[in-house]
Amino acid sequence: MASSRKLVIYAALIGNSLIAVMKFAAALITGSSAMFSEGVHSVVDTGNQILLLYGLKQAQKPADKRFPFGHGKEIYFWSFVVAILIFAVGAGISIYEGIHSLTDPHPLENLQINYIVLGLAIIFEGAAWFFALKEFNQAKGDKGYIEAVQRGKDPSMFVVLFEDSAALLGLFVALIATYLTQVTGNLVFDGLASIIIGCILAGTAIWLAKETKGLLIGEAANNYVVDGIHKLAANIENIDHVNEVLTMHMGPDFILVNISVEFRDEATANDIEDAVTALDERIKAEYENVKRVFVEAEARHSIISQ
Repeated sequence: MASSRKLVIYAALIGNSLIAVMKFAAALITGSSAMFSEGVHSVVDTGNQILLLYGLKQAQKPADKRFPFGHGKEIYFWSFVVAILIFAVGAGISIYEGIHSLTDPHPLENLQINYIVLGLAIIFEGAAWFFALKEFNQAKGDKGYIEAVQRGKDPSMFVVLFEDSAALLGLFVALIATYLTQVTGNLVFDGLASIIIGCILAGTAIWLAKETKGLLIGEAANNYVVDGIHKLAANIENIDHVNEVLTMHMGPDFILVNISVEFRDEATANDIEDAVTALDERIKAEYENVKRVFVEAEARHSIISQ
């Protein structure tokens, strides 16, 4: 899974780096505000991919005394930073450039260069988007796209897909604006395109921030995992009742489980020890992402009274 994440990010990183150079060259030659905004967009995306790769590397650091459950949440933190950068830098500069273009328009030159660069950018960005979509489809399984994002625990997969989708949409906006500017001679379209691109980035950033926030502060495992653990615990000998199952994702591949159970009154210390061992083994065998399991012996009425 980690290798798939990195391949998606590397593909986007290479594509965005090449596209950024072409866009800025075209913006310099033509004077297009929309093309300049697209160049900023690609630079921000390139930086974001570097941050995601750094987050994946940090997340692989082993547990230590200060971080006994490892560093898996690093990827959540850096994914959230990516969302902030898209909003603050990408959207902010694009909207500012668009407003500046509307208030102080300059004639555009050599617009055919825009067409060439935008066409190549759509091809490169489309290839990266297709690769990211393919990997995301494999990860989401039978779930719908929105549901997969909401329930997904690996933001590095959908962050890249969101970025690439926003990039493709922005390219088509810039392409339409270039055509309208050429046909009508009205420079307003170029400035408006830059503002629209900024709004696309802002919307993408807000959605990404919303989805990664829950993971960052401590989101539970998906319902089917929690329900499955509850059933496994209920079927363990000498466990009379399962009070509650608490879970938390410490990273995309690390689930922490805390289970409160009531043991049978006649169970001996050895019986309880055997039950806890059996429960730990069965949970980890059924759910490979569960790395740590803690079992609390607690009477049912004490849970109800809390």
